[in-house]
Parts: sequence; C-alpha cells; structure tokens
Amino acid sequence: MLLPLKTQIAGNKTVQDWQAVKLILIELQENASWEKAYEEYFLTRLNDRYIRPLNSIKENGSYSGEGFSIMTILCSIIEFLESTYQGKNYKFRRRNDPGLTAYQYDSSEDIFVSFLVNRTPFNTDFNNTTSKDFYKNIRCGLLHEARTKGNWAIWGRSNSVIVEAKNGKMIIYRDNFFESIFTYLDLYKMELLASATLKSAFIRKFDNLCEE
Repeated sequence: MLLPLKTQIAGNKTVQDWQAVKLILIELQENASWEKAYEEYFLTRLNDRYIRPLNSIKENGSYSGEGFSIMTILCSIIEFLESTYQGKNYKFRRRNDPGLTAYQYDSSEDIFVSFLVNRTPFNTDFNNTTSKDFYKNIRCGLLHEARTKGNWAIWGRSNSVIVEAKNGKMIIYRDNFFESIFTYLDLYKMELLASATLKSAFIRKFDNLCEE
C-alpha cells in the first residue's frame, strides 16, 4: 500500500514527486534525468538521514567512544547501499510465511557480504571471511548488544587500510570506512548512469520506500 502522497522520502521530495519523476525516468532513459534523480532522491536522502548526522558526531568527537555510534550508522548505510544496488527490499518472515520474491531478501548478512566483497574500494580490504566476521562481530554486536564481539575493535584512523589484523585483534578504522563510502558513491553514480539493470534496481528500491 502506498504511503500518503505528501510523505517526504528525500529532503522535500514526496511520494507524489517520485511517482511523477519515475514516469520520466522510465520513458526517457537519458542521463540528465537520471543524474538529477540520483542527486535529488538518492544522495539527498543519504545526506539528510545519515551523512550529515555522521559528520556532526565526527566533528564534535574526541575519539573516546563515538566510534560505536559512527559504525552503527555506517552499518545501516551499507544495507541501504547494497539493497539499492541490487534493487532488493527486506522482508521479515515468520516461520510459516510464504517464500521470497526475486527482489526480496530476509538475510542482512548476505547483503553485507555482497557489499564488502564486491564493491570498490571495500573489496580491496575485505574477503568472504572477514566480511562475515565483520557482520557477526561489528554489525550484529553493535545493533543487538551495543558492543563489538570476538576479537574485533573500532579504532579511529589508519594510513591506508579500512580493516587489518593487528596484535591479535581485527581492527576496523571508522574514519577510513566512512571516507570509503564517498568513493563508492562516486563509482556507483557512474555505474548507475551506464546500466539499465542498475536503473531498474534503483526504481524498485524507491518504489518500495514509498510503500508502507
């Protein structure tokens, strides 16, 4: 069921606005309209709801524990970015619920692993094992228990890497991770403008954001 038409989904853009612009995107399929949609819907939603709050925490932080809040928000961003890339939407399933459609998922782990091992620049530092460990010990640890688990720790910054094994621990560098999101966003924009598959996925994601 569609949300009320005046519901804002990205800045001052509403469900009604998206319904109108989607028709233009489907009909024209040219990059000027798609670049505008990327900026006004995808990037605006991301900036208003995630990036600006993250910057506020970083700018007023003292490296004394705010990394937990930063990484928690970044984990939420990861799921949004990868599910947008794939055009899939999360469905909570009880034991007897029917199966998933082609564009639904019920395992956040699969989404996290896909993002970290497939998307530049994260795929430089993560493999299948480290991405699954990250999901278990950072993402689930933070969201479910407000802590890191296993031998994982959150540090501020490294000279180059996002994650590394060091002194018997797995270190995730929150600032490097955050900055790598912007590299990904630039690359995703270029991919989106060049790919009919990603454009269809983008439309599925924003259609879902307009639903209850």
